[in-house]
Amino acid sequence: MLGITPFGMVHTVISLVAVAAGVVGLIRYGEINSRITSGRIYLIMTILTCLTGFFIFQHGGFGKPHALGILTLLVMAIAFSAERGNWFGRLSAYVSVVGYSMTLFFHMIPAITETATRVPPSQPLAAGPEAQVVQASVGLAFLVFLIIAALQVRRVLLARRIPPTATRGPVKPVAR
Repeated sequence: MLGITPFGMVHTVISLVAVAAGVVGLIRYGEINSRITSGRIYLIMTILTCLTGFFIFQHGGFGKPHALGILTLLVMAIAFSAERGNWFGRLSAYVSVVGYSMTLFFHMIPAITETATRVPPSQPLAAGPEAQVVQASVGLAFLVFLIIAALQVRRVLLARRIPPTATRGPVKPVAR
């Protein structure tokens, strides 16, 4: 079916679960975060997607998809470190939300490429990853990522300006 091996099908299902969990996190919470269930599922499934992808050699050896898997794991590690620690100081919240969203964009690159080169089975939309329809679709996905990242940065910035109501108290006069 669609030229996918059973192992490739498992890899695809894992990646679809990751993408679904990431989208749920973005819609419900405005971010992917390891402290919420959808975020934990996203992280675990993305790691599994990368690891299973390292065993797929459709074009004979190590290639661009494998490099993207390594880049995804690296960016995810940076985002996780920023979320759980204070490695980036005041920028940690920004690095975390944008980093996780970037890994979701990274999922879109092979998803678009593989879908366009396999569907419909009798006459796929694209002959290969360099086809114009694939490049334009990846470009559109990147534009969506930039919009989401900008909205997330804005949300973090606004959250820092407005203290939570639970911590608000009477204004204390400043001693001079």
